[in-house]
Amino acid sequence: MSALRLPLPQSPEYARAFEAMGRPIRLCKREARGDLRLLWQIQSRKFGPLGRVDMVSRGPVAASDDDRASWLERWQRWHDGRPLILNADGMAATDLRRAGFWPLMTPATLAMLPIDAPENMRARMAQKWRNRLNRAEANKIKVTQHNLNRDHWLLKAELEQARAKGYRGLPPAFSAAYSNANPGKAVVFEARHRGEPIAAALVLRHGPMATWQIGHSTPQGRKLNAMNLVLWTMMTRLSELNHDMLDLGILNRDDAPGLVHFKLGTGAMPHKLGGTWLHQGTLAPIARRLPLRLVA
Repeated sequence: MSALRLPLPQSPEYARAFEAMGRPIRLCKREARGDLRLLWQIQSRKFGPLGRVDMVSRGPVAASDDDRASWLERWQRWHDGRPLILNADGMAATDLRRAGFWPLMTPATLAMLPIDAPENMRARMAQKWRNRLNRAEANKIKVTQHNLNRDHWLLKAELEQARAKGYRGLPPAFSAAYSNANPGKAVVFEARHRGEPIAAALVLRHGPMATWQIGHSTPQGRKLNAMNLVLWTMMTRLSELNHDMLDLGILNRDDAPGLVHFKLGTGAMPHKLGGTWLHQGTLAPIARRLPLRLVA
């Protein structure tokens, strides 16, 4: 569809999954001389007295910084005036303030793992992470891969885990819809020991990128470092399929420091997003006068 590297929420695969769930996404794009320069997908929801609120997550995706700056200056010409929530990427807080966006949430940081030759990926691992992988490989764990089906135990485990830990993300129903709408692009990597499942993870493939969507390990799986082997098998398979980046999701040092160490131990690089912002007509003039310390 495009030469731009599209994160999951801006990918056509994501849009197809939401379409299948009865929640269509609007695609906007701008070209110059036949080249795609800007792309952004808009989701809409109703929020009480505000009515319809639009959201752009991890977008717009731009070919250059100049294209991204152009979007910030001109987006209202392409929009119908509804409130817009922007989960920005690559935009400076001062520029968003100048454009009348009100800060809602501070920037999140993602773990982005380069995918290339297996020897390079293994060399970038932290020593402790690589040691755990070595032990997992010696534990006679069998890792298989197959397309996700809606009855896989990983979806139920993710739902129970989310309830227990009180976090919210895309529901398991989204993963099932993604698999149905994009055959072969929702892949489960499952580890078994003595015939019993002990860990599994789901990766969603989209263009040159892929996204780690959900993962679960049993106590026995954690004891045997099964998830290290699951992720390594995933990485090598993505390399074979010519993907070049795996999004491992948010780094939450406050609530999940162990998971942060696990993700960064792979050789992943921290990537800071631009925060979450709201543009709403009556707020925009006030937002432009906010003290810089409140938006930086």
